Amino acid sequence: MYFKQEIGKNGESLAEAYLKLIGYEILEKNFRCFRGEIDLIALNEEQVIFIEIKSRHSKKYGLAAEAVTEEKLKHIYKTAEYYLITKKLEKNDVRIDVIEIYIGKDECSINHLKQVI
Repeated sequence: MYFKQEIGKNGESLAEAYLKLIGYEILEKNFRCFRGEIDLIALNEEQVIFIEIKSRHSKKYGLAAEAVTEEKLKHIYKTAEYYLITKKLEKNDVRIDVIEIYIGKDECSINHLKQVI
């Protein structure tokens, strides 16, 4: 497995564990449809949360969340709409979050950015 893919997989696992720890229920992992892909879909109380995870080994080239462009957010939004309709969850409150994961040699940090749009 390539280094970037390994960091991405590790980041997704860490994000999932973090969300469970703070009381979120994971509904879907790596949800894909013709409109796009969403890393994690979670439920917290009655709110459906669509989560984009960005993992990095350093901040040398900028913050991980900066990689979530307007174009990427449009795809997430359209994919979220499709998910809500197919799962009959369109009456629930919804938000889109980004989780930044920084995996260093000796430590790891998580930054949870809520309601990015």
